Amino acid sequence: MVNRTMQLLRRLHLYLGCLFAPVLIFFAVTGSWQLYRANDPSKDGSYVPPKPVEVLSAIHKDSHLPGKRASIYTPLRTFSVLAAAGLVVTTVLGIVMAFRLSRNAIAPSLCLLAGVAIPGVILWIYG
Repeated sequence: MVNRTMQLLRRLHLYLGCLFAPVLIFFAVTGSWQLYRANDPSKDGSYVPPKPVEVLSAIHKDSHLPGKRASIYTPLRTFSVLAAAGLVVTTVLGIVMAFRLSRNAIAPSLCLLAGVAIPGVILWIYG
């Protein structure tokens, strides 16, 4: 029973991961340059983002190509919400598999703790 459950979890993790990986990579890349405002032109005109950055940022922020109203519904918004849910589910499945497949729970526990502590400490110091 445990082996069948693990096979099901792995298969679900595999398929959800493959389905949503392209859009998650897209959002990670386009979101990372938005952290540094590389998609925003400077007020004095000294910087204008390259056209691909503008277009991809519009897709990231508004779920459609530039020139359309941001408030218009697009099916990409629904897919993006599903991708976010898929990310949560596959992450939880990955954590479950890490604990189930590890010889002991110390390594995955320490990694999870570090994943919470590192951003927490950074925010505490620099926030």
